[in-house]
Amino acid sequence: MTKAAVHLGVDHRGIATVTLHRPEKHNAFDDIIIAQLHKTFDTIAADSSVCAVVLASQGKSFSAGADLGWMQRMADYDYVANLADARALAEMLHALYSLPQPTIARVQGAAFGGAVGLVSCCDMAVASTEASFSLSEVKIGLIPATISPYVIRAIGERAARRFFVTGERFDSAQALQIGLISHVSSAENLDNALEAVLQQLLNNGPSAMRASKQLVSDVSGRTIDQALLDETCQRIAAIRVSQEGQEGLKAFLQKRSPQWQKD
Repeated sequence: MTKAAVHLGVDHRGIATVTLHRPEKHNAFDDIIIAQLHKTFDTIAADSSVCAVVLASQGKSFSAGADLGWMQRMADYDYVANLADARALAEMLHALYSLPQPTIARVQGAAFGGAVGLVSCCDMAVASTEASFSLSEVKIGLIPATISPYVIRAIGERAARRFFVTGERFDSAQALQIGLISHVSSAENLDNALEAVLQQLLNNGPSAMRASKQLVSDVSGRTIDQALLDETCQRIAAIRVSQEGQEGLKAFLQKRSPQWQKD
């Protein structure tokens, strides 16, 4: 059943879509699916033709988080086995978070537990008004440990303190308010809303988007000192003389579309 649970497709525009395809289990994931996701993200990271990534799922739910059968197996693991299991999940999440391309989660339904981590690892998320979210680990005596670095960065410490300890279910409007998602749409218009975001990305230089994403990671939290000023000056100077930077500047000055924009 888990053999084909993760699908990867890349369209002619360079948009990669990673789809959880286990609707009969509400797209719950286990150790096998985690390994498949990690391998898929590594494949995308190495593909320079991919300019943006969509994380999606089939069926009513986005993902119910951890699979029940997997949780039952983990209950019988000792500490060492649990540690290895947690590391596999942590490394998969980091692979998603570290993708050089812009990433968008498409959330059509419930996203519980670890699924909130998947959404948080993406750069942005488009969600249906029918979507709902819960950091439900405390309800079964656990904590959202491996997903916590990404969720806290997405929603902030104050909101994390609340939702980590209450385990309450919240809707897409509240998810938008706390920063977990970036766009809310009706269910029937969800794909149109996603496409609007993708069109924004396709207008931009692919290398510039990768460099901009890396810039956020490298600059965030650093002291604004002379070293940082010098580094940011070097980065803009380097991209101005790059092939893509030169094409973008010339296209702007000549009032034409740059070569990377596809019909």
